[in-house]
Amino acid sequence: MFSVCTKTLRSSSKLSTYIRSLTTAQIFQQDGNGKSSIKNITVIGGGIMGSGVAQASAQNGFSVTVVDKDEYTQKCMVSIRKSLDIIAKKKFPDEPKSARKFIDTIFNNIKTTRKIEVGCETADLVVEAVVENLSIKQDVFRKADQASPENTIFTSNTSSLIIEDIAKSTSRPDKFAGIHFFNPVWNMKLVEIIKTQSTSDDTFKKLLRYTKDLGKVPVSSPDTLGFIVNRLLFPYLMESLRLHEHGHVSITDIDTAMKLGAGYPKGPFEIMDIIGLDTVKVLIEGWHKKEPENPLFFPSEILNKLVLDYKLGQKTGIGFYKYKHTLY
Repeated sequence: MFSVCTKTLRSSSKLSTYIRSLTTAQIFQQDGNGKSSIKNITVIGGGIMGSGVAQASAQNGFSVTVVDKDEYTQKCMVSIRKSLDIIAKKKFPDEPKSARKFIDTIFNNIKTTRKIEVGCETADLVVEAVVENLSIKQDVFRKADQASPENTIFTSNTSSLIIEDIAKSTSRPDKFAGIHFFNPVWNMKLVEIIKTQSTSDDTFKKLLRYTKDLGKVPVSSPDTLGFIVNRLLFPYLMESLRLHEHGHVSITDIDTAMKLGAGYPKGPFEIMDIIGLDTVKVLIEGWHKKEPENPLFFPSEILNKLVLDYKLGQKTGIGFYKYKHTLY
């Protein structure tokens, strides 16, 4: 972690110029010792990513409210419980009472609701993690905008959409940014923070502070298709699919080659099973729509067929590989 102390500058204009000149790491060095003003987190969407963000926040002392339909909030809590059981067993292998206390303490930091207006009424930070559909996300934020205090920061965990397009649905573009976590959230250290042209420096700094408080390492990304990681990752995944579709190489051989030859911890098909094949399909379809002539974003028949058959990867127990358990 970076050690930091905040420099006081004489004017807000100097502060803005100064912060823009810093790298993410340097901003940390300037701002890391201060306490976060973010206390109450509202996560809208109780799926895999939403439950991961909720768990990571609750584990680190934040008060969390998950907003979704009852079915999904129940699945969310089950998913968090499974994850915490694994962590507790490693953390307290011979101390069952300590393990239970650890889990109970975190669960006490989480509540659920079906209503956005209830979930957002005391939110310092809203993290949206619903399906990758622009109109749905915009509708969520219109409702959240009406229900949230004026100082609430809004963020989207989108992996494929332009943040500024989502922010247009609110009255607070200066308090809107992207905050892209990676799956599984409890284990993955990286968070991409996406700053639009309208995002204020204060909002950006608070999000840096929040991600550091989660024990994550943030990087600053431009508001472009795929940000940093996915913009580089998904063309690689799609090229792996095309290589297999052309009948040249088996799935297992591609995965083995990339792990042992390129040093990747997971092969591309293993990665897609972790991400969720439905998520991969939606993302590529969105990019293909925006850049139809770009061969990097051409769709895949195999991927489309697996999604149609509800073989979505680890979360359903089968994708390119079979799994003993689903994530739910």
